[in-house]
Amino acid sequence: MRRTRRLLLPLYLMLGACMPVSHSDTPTRAANNIESGLPPMKVFSVPRPQAPVASNSDMARDFLDLAFSLESGRTLSTLTRFEGPITVTVTGAPPPSLGSDLTRLLHRLRNEAGINISAKSGGPANITIQAVTRADIRKYLPQAACFVVPNVSSLAEYKAHRRTPKTSWSRLTKREKLAIFIPNDASAQEIRDCLHEELAQALGPLNDLYRLPDSVFNDDNVHTVLTGYDMTVLRAYYDPSLKTGMTRSEVADRIPGILARINPQGQNVAPRRLNKTPRVWIDAVQTALGPGANPAQRRQSATEALQVAQAMGWRDHRLAFSHYAMGRLLQAVDPESAQDHFVLSQRYFGSSRDTALHRAYVASQLSAYAISAGRGDDALYLLTPHLDTAMRHENAALLATLMMLRAEALEMTGRTTEGRQVRLDSLGWARYGFGSDWAVRAKLREIGSLNPIRRRNGGL
Repeated sequence: MRRTRRLLLPLYLMLGACMPVSHSDTPTRAANNIESGLPPMKVFSVPRPQAPVASNSDMARDFLDLAFSLESGRTLSTLTRFEGPITVTVTGAPPPSLGSDLTRLLHRLRNEAGINISAKSGGPANITIQAVTRADIRKYLPQAACFVVPNVSSLAEYKAHRRTPKTSWSRLTKREKLAIFIPNDASAQEIRDCLHEELAQALGPLNDLYRLPDSVFNDDNVHTVLTGYDMTVLRAYYDPSLKTGMTRSEVADRIPGILARINPQGQNVAPRRLNKTPRVWIDAVQTALGPGANPAQRRQSATEALQVAQAMGWRDHRLAFSHYAMGRLLQAVDPESAQDHFVLSQRYFGSSRDTALHRAYVASQLSAYAISAGRGDDALYLLTPHLDTAMRHENAALLATLMMLRAEALEMTGRTTEGRQVRLDSLGWARYGFGSDWAVRAKLREIGSLNPIRRRNGGL
């Protein structure tokens, strides 16, 4: 059994905690004079994946570490995958958004990863996606938003075989039947994110690697929609020259040739050879940003993660993420130090295309500081490059947040009409990203309360 999608604090949901305003998740001021219903939910249309920028040498090493280990560090002796056409069915009580998002994902898997996979309207299937409540999921995995299990087709069947060899990933020798359990009472984006991560791991690698900057196969939860890198990994996973039962050494002999054929541009990219991520850093990050710890414990763990990153001599996205986590956890107690960590985070994320989404998250924090300080022009400068990034990565919650921040900055600089239109446009994305109307309105209040003009006037 695999624990997936740990509830690391969403990187865009706690923005207000860094500002000199209420730290409540549900601010009390009126939400922008919205008196009744919100605009319709917006959805993404044509995917915009980008080819990976990694070298094939690095990808070969990544592939082996992803395919032959579990997150716990336990090694797997053989490769397992589906052989032949793969069918997918949906059971339970799926929300309206699930069908269209699943259709788009299956289309991408067929066209980008070359996997013979299709939806099935009824009857047994290789992969069953059961939509249940979050409470049902947390009965079995309290810290998971969704999860995938081998050799079962329902939550009831999983309950009957829980903690037996039948549902053990480490004892799996072939894949024929799996079940994915996703929440039906979460936001459309959270449900979509679960589909991407869990279906990818139902089909392919079971491990996550923090050293991967441009991948869903990373527990930092920055990427939530399968990237071009991920599709290349899955295409290699289902290459005809591989098959279930192969050992690591057998796959290692074949994977360089596979990548040269399916990702020729990676042959000319210099390898980075990032070192492995030590367990102590992983544990510190998960304590700092995951559930269960109190604020002091979170800050202590974030400090430990940053110290490990510095001791390892990292200058990559993991050091940047360590600074980001430190900034997030200092927001409420030391806003100035938090901002310093965000600046360092942005610096270490650099300018590479594979960390563009990371930089968008940091920009949301830095622009929030600028707005709170009355520097609307600075906020616009920080925000503008990242709107397209959020759109390209289909992150509606981040996109809505950036747009709401931009609306405040526009109004602060005298562009009131434009700001109101941007705010209105943000609401459809917010409905996809945040879900319920109350959550959308709470986000509007949170971001509106950053504006010093609104604070002086005593309302939003």
